[in-house]
Amino acid sequence: MLLAIDSGNTNVVFAVYDGDALQGLWRCGNDTSRTADEYAVWLTQLMNLKDIPMSAITGCIIASVVPQGLFNLVSLCERYFGGHPMVIGEDGVDLGLKVLIDRPEHVGADRLVTAVSAYSRYGGPSILIDFGTATTFEVIDGDGNYRGGIIAPGINLSAEALHMASAQLPRVRIEPTEKVIGDATVPAMKSGIFWGYIGMIEGLVTRVRKEFGVDDMQVIATGGLAALFAESTDVIDHTDRELTIRGLLEVYRRNKRA
Repeated sequence: MLLAIDSGNTNVVFAVYDGDALQGLWRCGNDTSRTADEYAVWLTQLMNLKDIPMSAITGCIIASVVPQGLFNLVSLCERYFGGHPMVIGEDGVDLGLKVLIDRPEHVGADRLVTAVSAYSRYGGPSILIDFGTATTFEVIDGDGNYRGGIIAPGINLSAEALHMASAQLPRVRIEPTEKVIGDATVPAMKSGIFWGYIGMIEGLVTRVRKEFGVDDMQVIATGGLAALFAESTDVIDHTDRELTIRGLLEVYRRNKRA
């Protein structure tokens, strides 16, 4: 079995795969002070609930965009799961795609792994939208190569910033409103946040297609809020919440075969 770990800015996601079958998926807040032993106590209890023994794990792979927390995750794998994990970005780990931008080393590991997964599952050319701490748009060409992207503030981050910077504006739930024009403060905020993001998504997809010269680029959405936004716009063709973690499985297999 494979233990795949996706360490993002907000959460760390752990998944166990037996072949193609997902046996367990768990997430916790990304606290860089959490030690390998603390991770092990938490994770092994959850694995026990799924009847997955520690000894069943035969390989580990990590993608991390938080350098401060990587050491403890590597130590977790080495100390409790049998050896040094495969780490996205380390020498010798082949993603199977070309990063065709000016500074390839600056692209986050999660963005590249998600691009690998999207192309493997849906083909290309495509636009991949990830609703995370940041809302990112990745452009994948017809050969599966990474051609660049867009980084915008995540919707939760934007909503919190609006509340924090304005004394009289409350926190609001992110959800669609029946009307765009709000008839009170809270509906107006909900409308601006939700339909403002829909406008950004539709506008950026249109501009990317025009700039890339392909009108029918498919759009794949991932992340916790992907389904919510996909219900309110026609530009999103597929939603896939496990895209990044499945990309780790794909990269691991590719490198083991090599």
